[in-house]
Amino acid sequence: MINTDLAEGLVRIIFWRSVMRKTRLWSLVVASASAVSLAACSGPAADETTAAPETTTAAETTTAAETTAAVEEAKGPVTYDAKGSGYGGELNLKVTIDGDTITDLELGEHHETNVVMDRAFPVIRDRILESNTPVVDSVTAATFSSYAVKAAVADAMTQAGLEVEDITMATAGPEKEAKTLEDVNADIVVVGGGPSGLAAAITAKQANKDVNVIVVEKMDILSGNGKFDMNFYDLINSQAQKEAGNEKWTVNQVENFIEAKSTAGDSQERVKVWAEQENVLDAWLRDMGVNLDYNYGAMNHMAKEDQYAGEVIQAGMESCAKELGIEIRTGTKGVDLIMEDGRCVGVNVENNNKESYAIKAQQTIIATGGFCSNKDLLKEYAPGYEVFNTSNQMGTTGDFVKVFEENGFKMEHMDNVRLFPNIIVPRRDLTGGADLSILVNKEGARFISENAGGLELGNAIQAQTDGAVFSITDKTGYDSFYRIRKHVDLGYYSQGETLAELAKALGIDEAGLEAAVEEFNSAAQEGKEDVLLKEAPARALDAQGPYYGVRVEAANHMTKGGVSCNENAQVLYEDGTVVEGLYASGEVTWQSGGYSQSVCFGRVAGEQAVANLK
Repeated sequence: MINTDLAEGLVRIIFWRSVMRKTRLWSLVVASASAVSLAACSGPAADETTAAPETTTAAETTTAAETTAAVEEAKGPVTYDAKGSGYGGELNLKVTIDGDTITDLELGEHHETNVVMDRAFPVIRDRILESNTPVVDSVTAATFSSYAVKAAVADAMTQAGLEVEDITMATAGPEKEAKTLEDVNADIVVVGGGPSGLAAAITAKQANKDVNVIVVEKMDILSGNGKFDMNFYDLINSQAQKEAGNEKWTVNQVENFIEAKSTAGDSQERVKVWAEQENVLDAWLRDMGVNLDYNYGAMNHMAKEDQYAGEVIQAGMESCAKELGIEIRTGTKGVDLIMEDGRCVGVNVENNNKESYAIKAQQTIIATGGFCSNKDLLKEYAPGYEVFNTSNQMGTTGDFVKVFEENGFKMEHMDNVRLFPNIIVPRRDLTGGADLSILVNKEGARFISENAGGLELGNAIQAQTDGAVFSITDKTGYDSFYRIRKHVDLGYYSQGETLAELAKALGIDEAGLEAAVEEFNSAAQEGKEDVLLKEAPARALDAQGPYYGVRVEAANHMTKGGVSCNENAQVLYEDGTVVEGLYASGEVTWQSGGYSQSVCFGRVAGEQAVANLK
């Protein structure tokens, strides 16, 4: 028989707790229901096979119904404050659970990179809500951020009294069965959703709105490494240059550009097309709402003095592609070209669901990036570089290098790698750029000229104690360059009012650092040759703090070599003839430049692909 007093008391407790601590309701309801059950079963032992059934009065029945109603009410949606740990530290998430169903996820304060999180969160949110579990595949190119979100959801489920398996970096959804789907047809297929691929797709669609363009991107989010870039360089005839009175690049700018790039390594024909494209690129970007308003010398551009160019350019291109109705298939990797009688007629792809199919197209554009993230290819083509980490995004695995070779396409400068001198450890943010900084090891000593670069610098850094090297600058250096200020303000750098304080914060030898700076400053003040620089330092470090320091390493920033293309972005066979129906642009090709050149020849590929449609 139900103990009426106990049941009524439990109803009151449930009601009160629901008001005061909603985030703990579900576990309380479970406990309350168990208590009611125990009360009903308590009493002297009886022979269950012979005992007469107990009767229940009307009052007791009403009280039981009220208890049940309170229990059911407690099962309504509850929002939990949950936490996870991501790439940048703690991530806060509001998770709404109704009974045993996850109904909503709302991102709170976090320290993840916005250009990644803004793209990745909607994807991981949809996966979790659809599967009703955090045991889902992470978003490729956002592994740490995905882990943080999944761990936070597991935290909320634990608070709700629900069972959930431990979440690790390796947690993934159920294994999928491989399938083969029907072929898909398009006028133009673009493989790669980075800056070059998006530029190609947008330009093609702008040239002919009726053209059917499909973009496939193997990562779950778009924009390659471009979204991280501070500088959009090699741009000429820009509005910002005109406003700054930068006449070299706004008067006779095409001729000046061609002269400046004449020895860069590209063919004369490609340099001419490149110059013509750079000349109209600023206007093209502005037409889609991308304004690069800060020109800081020569051809360098940022969105604003305190805003990176890449995040604005990539967001603008993604938005434009969506408005144009370009079909974009993320999580879909190009695996092979479809060749018929020497002509490319499409590409074979496989998506994250292990579904394979062919995309048949009149024109195919490959914009899959380089191979900085593939140590095997680095060891094969650029031996010595495979020992370094990369500042590039994880999709740069050279997926089509062997495909190109197997089809007899011409490959150029495969041993040419851009090793960036300083990236932040353990992050991968590029640093440097201050008007003056020095490099020291754990002993506080300088060990190489700060003007060194390439393998000389990279190998020297790795040869130091624990491979630990630190970039040191002062307030003047901090004031001179936005990237330094941004990273200091984000807490990536250690600081000290004195060199001794900075050394202590970095964990390096205080006396060694002070001696190194004294020697360096003495050479600068007296205008004497520095033992490492082999010239007089440009200036001395400030006599008074604050000082700033961060651990750095050299890293592979981009591979410069790749498949050979002509001025029309058409891929070439080894004998120099054109591969019909196939174009390539960006880091997958041999090109002397980088970001803006990738966008330029993406536009060329899009223009030419449309022009050659039958």
